[in-house]
Amino acid sequence: MALRQSPRRDTDTLIWSNYGTFLVADAAQLSIEPVTDKRGRAAFVDCGRAFSDRLPHFVPQLRSEQLELVDPEKNPFFGHARVQLFLARQNGRAVGRISAHIDELALAMPPEQGFGPGTGFFGYFDAENEDIARALLTSAEAWLVGQGMRRVLGPISLSIWEEPGLLVRGADHSPMLMMGHHPPHYAGWIEGAGYARAKTLYTYELDISHDFPPLVQRIVQSGHRNARINVRRVNKQRWDEEVATVLTILNDAWSDNWGFVPFTPEEVAYAGKKLRPIIFEELNMIAELDGRPVAFMLTFPDLNAVLARIRGRLFPLGWLHLLRWLRRPRDAGMRVPLMGVLKELHNSRLASQLAFMMISAIRKEAHETFGSVRGEIGWILEDNQGMVAIADAIESRINREYAIYAKALG
Repeated sequence: MALRQSPRRDTDTLIWSNYGTFLVADAAQLSIEPVTDKRGRAAFVDCGRAFSDRLPHFVPQLRSEQLELVDPEKNPFFGHARVQLFLARQNGRAVGRISAHIDELALAMPPEQGFGPGTGFFGYFDAENEDIARALLTSAEAWLVGQGMRRVLGPISLSIWEEPGLLVRGADHSPMLMMGHHPPHYAGWIEGAGYARAKTLYTYELDISHDFPPLVQRIVQSGHRNARINVRRVNKQRWDEEVATVLTILNDAWSDNWGFVPFTPEEVAYAGKKLRPIIFEELNMIAELDGRPVAFMLTFPDLNAVLARIRGRLFPLGWLHLLRWLRRPRDAGMRVPLMGVLKELHNSRLASQLAFMMISAIRKEAHETFGSVRGEIGWILEDNQGMVAIADAIESRINREYAIYAKALG
């Protein structure tokens, strides 16, 4: 049964339709409709694309990739999640969208890590005005309550590993790959609906055309003199094995972090397949201690650079530009989306040394081999003291801030 809410006008009346939607009994005829099929998912994606096209500095993504993310038959996230998409229509026109979802793996996590029993999520949030935003949020909340949830976090679209948070600082420049981009007024609409900020995420940018400060260089040189340490490139000839190594370290390294949800084997395979085209061996490192992998750092050339040029369209000639770029991206920005060190080494000097060694090697390759001058690290939790210290040590600065909001339900 679908859930519907009206705008805040007291004179509006809710009418239950035969189609499982709530209609507002006024001239506007606002309805919040549950998405139930392939056609609805396409409308949901196209609604989001229409909103994004209005934003300065937004980079359109490939529509086929966006459709895949909300397809239960293709995205393995649906294997451990319950998801309901909603589309707002006014006089038949799409005027907003939202997802409500429950991650069974998140429910199993300790509450002190941010999720845990009774926690649901909203995501893919877009609305034409605050009344529509309120109706969408209330519909998502009602669905979550009906599923037994007592608390909602968002926006997270859909997985914490995809696009978490609402952009609240940094909308004056384009996002790098796999980071969201939102208009500033969304924050006020969400807060006006009773949400409070639960967590802040940062991305950091830096100039990679020159070496790091002397202190970092000394730490890196000391590591190179340590015979126990070996920092090597990812080997794409052993791709499946390397992916498994990286994800094993990631699941261990991040296991105590706020918002952590482990990757499943299906998600590991899916991520490996999707990321392979933008993996260049020179830019991705695994650190070994006594021959055992203990840390990794992934770096992606900013695919958004070419997506902006082709406007997110493969046809008629977008595919050709994309293939040329993928052969050897030149002068592209570089983003470090993920890194990790095994938990047994946390809070040790070795952990930061391994991180500096990997990022130093990647910086050199990115600049000298690919001609890159700009790098970005993140997202990083505001209270992740270790990563914030590393970002500060290499003289990077916060360039984008994302907020995740929370609200009690019921």
